[in-house]
Amino acid sequence: MPLHESEEQGAITVDHLPPDLARTLYRHMRTARDVDTEAIALQRQGVFPAYVSVRGQEAAQVGSATALDPERDFVFPTYREMAAALAHGVDMVGYMATHRALWHGGLYDVQAARFGAINAVVGGPVPHAVGWAVGERLRGDNGVALAYFGDGASSEGDVHESMNFAAIFGAPVVFFCQNNQWALSVPNEHQVAGGSIAARAKGYGMPGVLVDGNDVGAVHHATSEATERARRGKGPTVIEALTYRVEPHSTSDDPTRYRDEAETERWIRKDPLVLMRAALLTAGHADEELLDEIDAKARQEAERIRDGVANAPEPDGSELFTHVFRETTDELTRQRHTWQEEVEL
Repeated sequence: MPLHESEEQGAITVDHLPPDLARTLYRHMRTARDVDTEAIALQRQGVFPAYVSVRGQEAAQVGSATALDPERDFVFPTYREMAAALAHGVDMVGYMATHRALWHGGLYDVQAARFGAINAVVGGPVPHAVGWAVGERLRGDNGVALAYFGDGASSEGDVHESMNFAAIFGAPVVFFCQNNQWALSVPNEHQVAGGSIAARAKGYGMPGVLVDGNDVGAVHHATSEATERARRGKGPTVIEALTYRVEPHSTSDDPTRYRDEAETERWIRKDPLVLMRAALLTAGHADEELLDEIDAKARQEAERIRDGVANAPEPDGSELFTHVFRETTDELTRQRHTWQEEVEL
């Protein structure tokens, strides 16, 4: 199916989803959209130094994250997986506090949440995921790693080396590429050869799946199959979810300098949240009254997260030196004394 033509992505169906799951997917998407809106406002108000929006990618993130077992599996995100964190059950005040740079990796327990800290290194989460997955196999456990990365990161050497390594060792990994078609200001056609990112999987001896990233049910199904395949010891899978980055790359970006706004408008008309709402109504999984209730609760939750992040106390400055080394060094001790003297002035 020629998914690279956005006009092909006009409608979705949820008939194959259990009603409870379909409503849950919508609730996570709706909440993520509202949290995203609040986060952009916090950045404009100076609370966040910067922020990267997930608008338009909620289906790809929620559909994939909800396919995992939060007790066994582990997620390795980039800097844009807020909706995935929410769907995975991460404490969102602690997660979003990362954007205030309050503490190392946010104010939540990464290990307990089984959701890695925000990783701003392009392609960085992918080798981490493979390393964890190999360790999981050596321990004899059956968890699966989900590695998020973007279309731009697919051109990084770390990603290729990780895929090769995972395929050779049969590591239980799902490589999940959110292809939002813009590696910052570089379009797909200028940095992705071979037709698609999913097509590269064949060269590593693993399945490659191209899925409509705006269809949350399709994403959930593809990720569920890949996760169970990995859990059975059948090795890794590459999933490419074709979607679109509606907002700028980050709050410091100006996409009008490199992107045709008419293209953006076409994708806005294929908003995954709007598609999911319409599909729920068509399938009879919900009525307008129930969806309005979900929307209202999502707004309340987004406001709770916003207020919690904005009011979160700053940690003691001494923690700048607490977790650098297991045993402190003379230079770090000197820096701490200098800092203390300046604080006491």
